[in-house]
Amino acid sequence: MRLSWISLLPILAAPAAAQEQPDTLAPLRRTASLASPVRATDPCVIARVVDGDTIHCVGDVRVRLIGIDTPELSQEPFGTRAREALEAVVAVGDTVLLERDIELMDRYGRYLAYVWRDDVPVNWVMVRNGWAVVLTYPPNVQYVDQFAEAQRAAREEERGLWAVDGFVCSPRDHRRGRCED
Repeated sequence: MRLSWISLLPILAAPAAAQEQPDTLAPLRRTASLASPVRATDPCVIARVVDGDTIHCVGDVRVRLIGIDTPELSQEPFGTRAREALEAVVAVGDTVLLERDIELMDRYGRYLAYVWRDDVPVNWVMVRNGWAVVLTYPPNVQYVDQFAEAQRAAREEERGLWAVDGFVCSPRDHRRGRCED
């Protein structure tokens, strides 16, 4: 029997009572080249922001944001700054939507998803603001063109980690031990 994406996610807790918060995503909503998810989505209540490209949902669901790569926490101070940037977009207790692509999970058992908050793609936000670089693993390429354009603009405008040489050693090269300390 093949399980669907929805059946693999536990039923998640309802969000806490709505609180008046400023709409920090409004400027990004106007500039995002992505209007809404293409595929079906499932809700996730954020339980923890692990690093700049991984979250945990209530119910012990680990999610890796598709199409992006952020510095490892061991790449100080860049890894911590990337995690803080993601925490500024999705906080513990927030309800987001998870949109899958072709492959459901990575080799570490994490669900692979595009994360949407208030009709804004969080993966894209991280790249556009300069906290993440594009990292593509086919066949999960739904938004690769939009992410590549966001990275080009962030680099050109020296946003986020581009302003402080945070990507001199890419996260991928760092994991492979290719960079000098």
